[in-house]
Amino acid sequence: MAADGFTQFEFTAEVEQATLPLWDKVKGHVTPMEWRLQAPLIAEINRLKREKNAVILAHNYMTPEIFHGVGDYVGDSLGLAKEAAKSDAAVIVQAGVHFMAETSKILSPEKTVLIPDLRAGCSLAASITGADVRLIKQRYPGLPVVTYVNTTADVKAETDVCCTSANAVQVVEHVAREWGVDRVILIPDEFLARNVARQTDVKIIAWKGRCEVHERFTAEDILELKAAYPNAEVLAHPECPAEVLEVSDFAGSTAAMNDYVLTRKPKQVVLITECSMADNVACDAVDTEFVRPCNLCPHMKRITLENIYEALVKHQHEVTVDPAIAERARLAVQRMIDLPPPATPARYDLVKARHHVDVELI
Repeated sequence: MAADGFTQFEFTAEVEQATLPLWDKVKGHVTPMEWRLQAPLIAEINRLKREKNAVILAHNYMTPEIFHGVGDYVGDSLGLAKEAAKSDAAVIVQAGVHFMAETSKILSPEKTVLIPDLRAGCSLAASITGADVRLIKQRYPGLPVVTYVNTTADVKAETDVCCTSANAVQVVEHVAREWGVDRVILIPDEFLARNVARQTDVKIIAWKGRCEVHERFTAEDILELKAAYPNAEVLAHPECPAEVLEVSDFAGSTAAMNDYVLTRKPKQVVLITECSMADNVACDAVDTEFVRPCNLCPHMKRITLENIYEALVKHQHEVTVDPAIAERARLAVQRMIDLPPPATPARYDLVKARHHVDVELI
């Protein structure tokens, strides 16, 4: 028994054999010494999943041993929740942050949703409340409210339609047509709203919420990277400041970034997003060199193999959503899901991105 009370499983020949395919995937990003500690736990977690009819949803920002080692469904937050809803599993373990677990519960109300650490929050989700949205609607009566999926259930319940970074432009233009208006409220990410505003003729009303990972990147950072690595292609997430997109080579959601790297196979690439995203894509893009300007999400990093194991063993940290709130939130999410998906993961037009467009900041 370890000093922290956590049982240390042995790295046996059986464990080595069972986890060999996973080791082949992550060995460029996990040391052999780390793997001897992680592999027994990975094997035990995967056994527990079968025993308890559970699935693990691993977000793109999880570390490689979680993402590739125990994740049943991997990707962005909404994609994970949609896959979980299709699953026959009785238990969902959310390897991500709290709003993601709530979204999974909203779409799978009959399933038990566990989060390994209740403290895994989100600066963006914490930037706005349902009460804030109600006041916004009083200030702008009759205007549709589009809310980024990176929000609490309480906020989604006050929303007309949800969006992701991949479909934000599509959703904004859709609701503007459906409501017959030329202005749309897009909350809470200020930078996503500013970047969307540069992609559409619809006027945007925005809220000053920010992701603490993406807001730290600057245009100066990107220009320094380009000077140091002139052959690298720079891919930026639209939660970054608009000035970052202006000097990048590509901008899109995590899914669009992943698709770009795996399809185009650049020789050298920089992903301007959370650190672990590059590690996870690199496991599949073995011929691409990744330059890592590392900004870690402290909330995502609260999720570990150890607390995933404990969540499964103890059935602890269940995430629930008030049924009345969940019903209203589900409608906003479902309206987005019902929109036709883009043929390819949406990218942000960088020519348009370089034109300044004002937003009305609440």
